[in-house]
Parts: sequence; structure tokens; C-alpha cells
Amino acid sequence: MTKDIEAHKKEVDRLENLAEWLDNRFVIPGTSIRFGLDSIIGIIPVIGDTLTLVPLIYLIGKAQKFKLPFHVTLSMLANAALDWVIGLVPFIGDIFDIGFKANIRNVALIKKYLGR
Repeated sequence: MTKDIEAHKKEVDRLENLAEWLDNRFVIPGTSIRFGLDSIIGIIPVIGDTLTLVPLIYLIGKAQKFKLPFHVTLSMLANAALDWVIGLVPFIGDIFDIGFKANIRNVALIKKYLGR
């Protein structure tokens, strides 16, 4: 049992690190506004936002290892869908991406469910 908990902790730490790189890794100088690779890649219309779906789906797939309840998985899918759909709108989608941080939200859902 302890090995399972430790393995889950390490996996969640890796997912948290991935989400940090995707959503919060960089700071706009002179501000407290943080953004990540998701925002940078999302600048490319349609293709960029579609590419950023890959890590979101990866997070959801990894979360399934933890046997999350359906409503948690549904929330994670809703975050991914919202991030993608609004991200498709030029400029507005890029600003939304910086504020919404779907990857961070999804990791927070995993952590909340696991009680961390």
C-alpha cells in the first residue's frame, strides 16, 4: 500500500511539473503575469491550440490511473474543451489561455481527489 501511495505521489509531482511548464513557467517582465509553453504554442492559429490538446489529454489519461470518479474526469475534459475552443479565437484565445490555465486546473482536480 505504501508503495502505491509513493508511486502516486511521484506521478502527481511529474504531472504538476508538466502543468507548471505548460501554464506558469515564464513571467512577463515587470508584471506578475505568468504564462507557459501552452500560451506560446497557442499563438499559431488552430494548429497551435490543437497541439496543446495533446498534453491535456495526456494529463487526463494519466489521471485515469488513479481511478478518478466520472465527475472529476468530466470536469477535466470540460477544462480541456473550453481551453481548446476559446483558444481557437485569435488574440482573445491567447489572453484567455494565460488566465485560464487548464493544465494547472486539471492537476489541482487530481490532487484534490487524491487528498494531497
